[in-house]
Amino acid sequence: MTQKPELLLASGSPFRRQLLENAGLSFRVERSTIDERAVEKTLEGSNADPETVAEVLAEAKAVEVSERFPDALVIGADQTLSLGDEVFHKPADMEDARRHLLKLSGRTHQLNSAVVLARAGEVIWRHVGVARLSMRALDPAFIGRHLASVGEKALSSVGAYQIEGEGIQLFEKIEGDTFTIVGLPLLPLLQELRALGVIDG
Repeated sequence: MTQKPELLLASGSPFRRQLLENAGLSFRVERSTIDERAVEKTLEGSNADPETVAEVLAEAKAVEVSERFPDALVIGADQTLSLGDEVFHKPADMEDARRHLLKLSGRTHQLNSAVVLARAGEVIWRHVGVARLSMRALDPAFIGRHLASVGEKALSSVGAYQIEGEGIQLFEKIEGDTFTIVGLPLLPLLQELRALGVIDG
């Protein structure tokens, strides 16, 4: 019987790690060393949509780690938040978080979550999940109170909110699954790992 490859997660995200742990997967975290902004710069002028940007970043992470650990199967993941053509990054500080929420207020944005599997520097599977989130029209004073309540946690996600926490209060409608929103389309990933014989199925 062939030995199953070691499974590595090329992401330092505690949310992604928790999702895989909750699903009962045996894996190890091996963070990628790529410069995400530098990778994004290579896409400038290419008219890459936000879903493609997420996929390219996920691929870069997975490939970089799989080149260092060629016998392992590496999961790379990344997420972009897009409002029309504009792509958001994690807020730099609380003032930036406030600007994010003011811009998203009363509008529908997309979370594009890419997941890639790589082995020995080659991508063997990729998937992008998309969720659409409609934010309530938020009073600026409420945004201030909300950010004071959640504190620094607002800086750990691209939209300056955590849907699994108090951030849920900002929304009136959500289309898409929780895993995609958190940043790892888990069901398609599990399906592929079963198809590859990496997990029991």
